[in-house]
Amino acid sequence: MKYQEMLKTEEAITLVKETFAKELSKQLHLVKVSAPIAVLDGTGINDDLNGIERPVAFPVKSLSEKKAVVVHSLAKWKRLRLKELGIEAGKGILTDMRALRPDEDYSPLHSIYVDQWDWEKHMLPVERTIPYLKETVLKIYEALKETEKVVQKQYLEIKPVLPESIKFIHAEELLQLYPTLSVKEREAAIAKEYGAVFIIGIGGELSGGEAHDGRAADYDDWSTLTELGLKGLNGDIILWHPVLKCAFEVSSMGIRVDKEALLRQLKEKDCLERTQLLFHSMLLSDSLPQSIGGGIGQSRVCMFLLKKSHIGEVQVGIWPDAVKQKMVLEGVSLL
Repeated sequence: MKYQEMLKTEEAITLVKETFAKELSKQLHLVKVSAPIAVLDGTGINDDLNGIERPVAFPVKSLSEKKAVVVHSLAKWKRLRLKELGIEAGKGILTDMRALRPDEDYSPLHSIYVDQWDWEKHMLPVERTIPYLKETVLKIYEALKETEKVVQKQYLEIKPVLPESIKFIHAEELLQLYPTLSVKEREAAIAKEYGAVFIIGIGGELSGGEAHDGRAADYDDWSTLTELGLKGLNGDIILWHPVLKCAFEVSSMGIRVDKEALLRQLKEKDCLERTQLLFHSMLLSDSLPQSIGGGIGQSRVCMFLLKKSHIGEVQVGIWPDAVKQKMVLEGVSLL
């Protein structure tokens, strides 16, 4: 019975992944491309996430032992690829990204293996606005809702839970709304109330003296003052998980830095030396297209739409014995 259930889950995972990729590509006008599992170190291309995570590194014999690193994500690589492929404004690329993040703490929502849809879209500089950001988020949310409909049609026992619309709120507004709560408590409160929320402006310091969450300085723009009177052209899509009863992040995304935002953010993070790296020097010389992009967790989306309580139910991972024993006791089958 256990293996029959696992096979059923595998079939459902395939349905979710194929459907969502098709819907996302249709909504954002994306073309599927290949992606690297590793890039050369010292180029500035790998995603630094919060700036403290260690990449998996190894020497490459055929390149005179130059060091390569397994990607954290493809946030900067995709922008280079837009240029290389000559993708015109209004269109973009989609990849199946596979990464290793060995510093990730285990939880029902986290493992060291990361699989996500990494997408990037060429946009015009005049579109560096909150309305354009929101318009893009709405299209991604529409792809989620369409996928949920397909899942419900195939598996009648899985009931749809996504609300008709997604709530937009800036991280500073969220802080003012719940001034006594921690960041995670604020996310939980707003997600529970609305079911789906996009929190704008993640990475820059708020009035409380801290950022809502960490962001590297060189991909998302979290420092530009916008028409909202607040800083930031990026954010996270967060849903309310109906089984775990918690805030559930499925995507981090945003309008990417231009030359001015890059220098401002590198200075704020005290890492101006990165201007000498390949990616950064290309951006500062206006050699890269303006873009918007992000990552959408594949296992996260599967976990949400299939109503699973542990990420190990939708991906094959490495788990501590204590976690595996706990799941057995709770009747949960890890893949």
